[in-house]
Amino acid sequence: MTNGLTGRDVNVRRALLRLNARAWGIACGLLFGGGLFLATNWLVVKSGPNPGQHLQLLAAFFPGYRVTFVGSLIGFVYAFVLGYALGRLIGEVYNRLTPAE
Repeated sequence: MTNGLTGRDVNVRRALLRLNARAWGIACGLLFGGGLFLATNWLVVKSGPNPGQHLQLLAAFFPGYRVTFVGSLIGFVYAFVLGYALGRLIGEVYNRLTPAE
Protein backbone atom coordinates (compact mmCIF):
# COMPACT_ATOMS: atom_id res chain seq x y z
CA MET A 1 0.00 0.00 0.00
CA THR A 2 1.08 3.58 -0.58
CA ASN A 3 1.89 6.07 2.16
CA GLY A 4 1.88 3.32 4.80
CA LEU A 5 -1.90 2.83 4.61
CA THR A 6 -3.34 -0.62 5.14
CA GLY A 7 -6.05 -2.07 2.94
CA ARG A 8 -8.69 -1.21 5.52
CA ASP A 9 -7.45 2.40 5.77
CA VAL A 10 -7.69 2.78 2.01
CA ASN A 11 -11.26 1.41 2.00
CA VAL A 12 -12.31 3.74 4.81
CA ARG A 13 -10.71 6.71 3.09
CA ARG A 14 -12.39 5.87 -0.22
CA ALA A 15 -15.80 5.54 1.49
CA LEU A 16 -15.41 8.84 3.29
CA LEU A 17 -14.32 10.77 0.21
CA ARG A 18 -17.25 9.65 -1.95
CA LEU A 19 -20.52 11.57 -1.98
CA ASN A 20 -23.93 10.01 -2.21
CA ALA A 21 -25.12 11.63 -5.45
CA ARG A 22 -28.77 10.70 -4.84
CA ALA A 23 -28.71 12.30 -1.39
CA TRP A 24 -27.14 15.45 -2.86
CA GLY A 25 -29.85 15.51 -5.51
CA ILE A 26 -32.66 15.18 -2.99
CA ALA A 27 -31.11 17.79 -0.68
CA CYS A 28 -30.62 20.33 -3.48
CA GLY A 29 -34.08 19.58 -4.86
CA LEU A 30 -35.72 20.18 -1.51
CA LEU A 31 -33.69 23.35 -1.02
CA PHE A 32 -34.59 24.78 -4.45
CA GLY A 33 -38.22 23.63 -4.35
CA GLY A 34 -38.77 24.70 -0.76
CA GLY A 35 -37.18 28.06 -1.40
CA LEU A 36 -39.42 28.78 -4.37
CA PHE A 37 -42.49 27.47 -2.51
CA LEU A 38 -41.80 29.72 0.49
CA ALA A 39 -40.94 32.77 -1.61
CA THR A 40 -44.10 32.40 -3.67
CA ASN A 41 -46.37 31.91 -0.68
CA TRP A 42 -44.73 34.83 1.14
CA LEU A 43 -45.69 37.06 -1.77
CA VAL A 44 -49.20 35.56 -1.91
CA VAL A 45 -49.76 36.31 1.78
CA LYS A 46 -48.13 39.74 1.53
CA SER A 47 -50.09 40.45 -1.67
CA GLY A 48 -50.46 43.99 -2.93
CA PRO A 49 -51.33 45.55 -6.28
CA ASN A 50 -48.81 43.47 -8.28
CA PRO A 51 -47.38 40.67 -6.13
CA GLY A 52 -44.16 39.07 -7.30
CA GLN A 53 -43.66 40.84 -10.59
CA HIS A 54 -40.07 39.58 -10.75
CA LEU A 55 -40.95 36.07 -9.59
CA GLN A 56 -43.61 35.88 -12.32
CA LEU A 57 -40.78 35.86 -14.86
CA LEU A 58 -40.09 32.23 -13.91
CA ALA A 59 -43.20 31.31 -15.92
CA ALA A 60 -40.98 31.60 -19.01
CA PHE A 61 -38.96 28.63 -17.75
CA PHE A 62 -41.58 26.84 -15.65
CA PRO A 63 -44.81 26.55 -17.70
CA GLY A 64 -47.87 26.82 -15.46
CA TYR A 65 -46.07 28.67 -12.69
CA ARG A 66 -47.90 31.72 -11.30
CA VAL A 67 -47.59 33.69 -8.07
CA THR A 68 -50.51 31.85 -6.45
CA PHE A 69 -50.75 28.96 -4.01
CA VAL A 70 -51.35 26.45 -6.82
CA GLY A 71 -48.49 28.07 -8.74
CA SER A 72 -46.22 27.55 -5.73
CA LEU A 73 -46.95 23.82 -5.84
CA ILE A 74 -46.22 23.70 -9.57
CA GLY A 75 -43.06 25.75 -9.01
CA PHE A 76 -41.99 23.40 -6.20
CA VAL A 77 -42.11 20.44 -8.58
CA TYR A 78 -40.14 22.24 -11.29
CA ALA A 79 -37.55 23.59 -8.85
CA PHE A 80 -37.22 20.20 -7.14
CA VAL A 81 -36.50 18.49 -10.46
CA LEU A 82 -33.99 21.18 -11.40
CA GLY A 83 -32.32 21.03 -7.97
CA TYR A 84 -32.23 17.23 -8.03
CA ALA A 85 -30.53 17.22 -11.42
CA LEU A 86 -28.01 19.84 -10.32
CA GLY A 87 -27.24 18.11 -7.01
CA ARG A 88 -26.93 14.72 -8.68
CA LEU A 89 -24.57 16.22 -11.27
CA ILE A 90 -22.43 17.80 -8.54
CA GLY A 91 -22.22 14.48 -6.70
CA GLU A 92 -21.34 12.50 -9.81
CA VAL A 93 -18.67 14.96 -10.97
CA TYR A 94 -17.15 15.13 -7.48
CA ASN A 95 -16.99 11.35 -7.25
CA ARG A 96 -15.28 11.09 -10.64
CA LEU A 97 -12.70 13.73 -9.69
CA THR A 98 -11.98 12.21 -6.27
CA PRO A 99 -8.94 9.94 -6.35
CA ALA A 100 -9.86 6.29 -5.83
CA GLU A 101 -6.38 5.21 -4.66
